[in-house]
Amino acid sequence: MRFELTILGSGSALPTSNRNTTAQVLNVLERFFLIDCGEGTQHQLRKFKLSFNHIHHILISHLHGDHFFGLFGLISTMSLVGRDKPLNIYGPPELEHLLWTVLKPQFEKTPFPINFHPLHAETTGTIYEDKVVKITSFPLKHSVQVWGFLFEEKERLRKINSDKISEYNISIPEINEIKAGGSIVRENQIVSNKELTFDPLPPRSYAFMTDTLLSRRYMELVKNTDLIYHEATFLKEDLALARKTLHTTAQQAGIFANEAQIKHLLIGHFSTRYKSDALFEEECRKEFQYATAAQDGDKIIWPDNKRTTFLIIRREETFELAINKEMAESR
Repeated sequence: MRFELTILGSGSALPTSNRNTTAQVLNVLERFFLIDCGEGTQHQLRKFKLSFNHIHHILISHLHGDHFFGLFGLISTMSLVGRDKPLNIYGPPELEHLLWTVLKPQFEKTPFPINFHPLHAETTGTIYEDKVVKITSFPLKHSVQVWGFLFEEKERLRKINSDKISEYNISIPEINEIKAGGSIVRENQIVSNKELTFDPLPPRSYAFMTDTLLSRRYMELVKNTDLIYHEATFLKEDLALARKTLHTTAQQAGIFANEAQIKHLLIGHFSTRYKSDALFEEECRKEFQYATAAQDGDKIIWPDNKRTTFLIIRREETFELAINKEMAESR
């Protein structure tokens, strides 16, 4: 029952030898969502051992090249490896025309269906929902229209105590009712749901927020989210440049995370003008100590029934990520 994020690219517009342009894969109970698709994303998918054919949904935040130029090559490769399952793409309305303009010389018709879902400017709304997850898009503020994405796992059914099934001779229809929160009657007495079940794992959540001027406009929407990825293109010494280009500093990302009362913050989209990436994490942690600078290849695994902290797998080593327990316990 995995809920985990793989960072394919954590850099900004200029790729470097150790940071690719923006792309991530979120696995929500074996539903794989590719978030942004910078140039070289398909190489990163291979490098970090993620299957092209597991991805059925691609979300594009905006039409700057470092966030979507890899989409065309990825679709071409998907066709070459024999994909036949539908692919759903969510993005700015203009992307649909660009997509078919680029693909038409190669395909009169793609060998698999491509369903395009336009995002709507200046509105917040659900763009995907099934029985386990809901995705909400929301507008951010940048030099072009840009959207953030909030992924929310739905509340699970309660877990029945297997010992109680035989003790009370519980039938299959009763099991389903108990999982949904019901109780049973035995010998004219009510056996409470609390006695029969265990609490389910709390719903998990993730928000992706890139290329944006810091704004509290959308803070209520993402408040209390487990993990937020927030751009931190500049350091505070270049605050004027961040405002001019409608980006965020590492310090501002930390301030936002603190006010949003989240469990952990992941920052990325770092400008190459700085000598050390460690400066971003250091600056951010002065405002919000539960912050980590993303690196390509990072895999972040959400807490489950056996753990209470996030894990991060980085270069085959595993570490715990500190959690803002005060905020977590106040929910």
